[in-house]
Amino acid sequence: MKRTYSKEFKIKACELVLKEGIKHKVVAEKMGINHIMLYKWIDDYQTYGEEAFVGKGYLRSEDAELKKLRKENERLKTENEILKKAAAYFAKHPADE
Repeated sequence: MKRTYSKEFKIKACELVLKEGIKHKVVAEKMGINHIMLYKWIDDYQTYGEEAFVGKGYLRSEDAELKKLRKENERLKTENEILKKAAAYFAKHPADE
């Protein structure tokens, strides 16, 4: 069974290595985690800071913004296609005057 760790736990582990200068393997052994996983956490923490560990189903703010923009872009493309078809239809069938 896969264990899950809280954001606070991960940040504490990263800070022990980065700020306290304790070696990776020592921190991993004391906290009962795999040292390779700790390396990944540290890399994420250095890259994203406080937004590194967002949890399941959540996105970092820039990822959420990108997802929102992609969805809006898809909606606008669909609307544009509908308008093109309507313009072509009305060009072929002008209203009786």
